[in-house]
Amino acid sequence: MHHTVVERELELNLILSPERSIPVPARLGYRSDDPFAVHVAFHINSEHPVHWTFARELLVEGVFRPCGHGDVRVWPTKVEGRSVVLMALSSPDGDALLEVPAGQVSAWLERTLRVVPPGTEGDRLGIDDGLAELLAPTPADDLWLCDPWPSDESQDGE
Repeated sequence: MHHTVVERELELNLILSPERSIPVPARLGYRSDDPFAVHVAFHINSEHPVHWTFARELLVEGVFRPCGHGDVRVWPTKVEGRSVVLMALSSPDGDALLEVPAGQVSAWLERTLRVVPPGTEGDRLGIDDGLAELLAPTPADDLWLCDPWPSDESQDGE
């Protein structure tokens, strides 16, 4: 099966305080073979990027209204007249508040929604085909289906 990848490089702002933020290069990623998830790789000053994966639906909803709880929360707001989306990420290693331009994340999300429309994600996983393959009878099943215990009745009527 053909899989599609939708990626976008962009710069987010890591909010350190109401007066201070620092730019963080990031890559948004979406794969049609993992249709429920979005992947974000933050390129910080370290050997390896920091990766986060969460529900695409959470980001789609977060562009319009506050949503999420726990480790990932997303909500729209205005900063100095600009429409932005804020993402609050929480892990055992720490918390981060990130700001991304709403237009950039919305345009990228629209591309992912064209690749895999909402409500069709499950079709991409091949669960039905996988179950059918697992449950399909095999020649070995004939051995399990035959009666392993001979009947108490005698064949010659004794």
